[in-house]
Amino acid sequence: MNRPASPFWPVEWWLAWWDAWGGEAYVAPLRDSGQASALARLHATAFARPWDAHEFERMLCERSTEAHALWRAGTIQGFVLSRRVADEAEILTIVLAPSMRGSGLSHKLLREHLQHLGNARVSKVHLEVDEGNAPALKLYARHGFRRIGERVGYYTTADGGRTTALTMQAILP
Repeated sequence: MNRPASPFWPVEWWLAWWDAWGGEAYVAPLRDSGQASALARLHATAFARPWDAHEFERMLCERSTEAHALWRAGTIQGFVLSRRVADEAEILTIVLAPSMRGSGLSHKLLREHLQHLGNARVSKVHLEVDEGNAPALKLYARHGFRRIGERVGYYTTADGGRTTALTMQAILP
């Protein structure tokens, strides 16, 4: 890799170097719609009705979408997508690679995403989650989300059944 002409190496160069070196996982904004296929593959590891690459490409091109990825060794290991309107946002999806689950990295990903939303003057964040998803419920509670409602029979399960979605909200400082 050639050194840039500037006397200061840009942050992107350092992140790329750190990532290629295989360092610790880090969170960075995600705006490249060229990552849509990778996001779709990762999403399919966690949801009975995964979104396709075209849906991710469309969302990443929307101005209201806020997205962050968890990177390690040159690969997206997780991501979170939100849609922001005025001073509120809704988390649309959050997922980690199966090999990363249970490592505490979902906390890091969500924490940095919520900090970004707060810096963008978002005061309320909404989401919905399957009532049976205990790890997600624990993660959200840790970040100040409280249950505000439910949608009975909202999600379709892999076996064709239906489960309830809990609606949650967090107030950002």
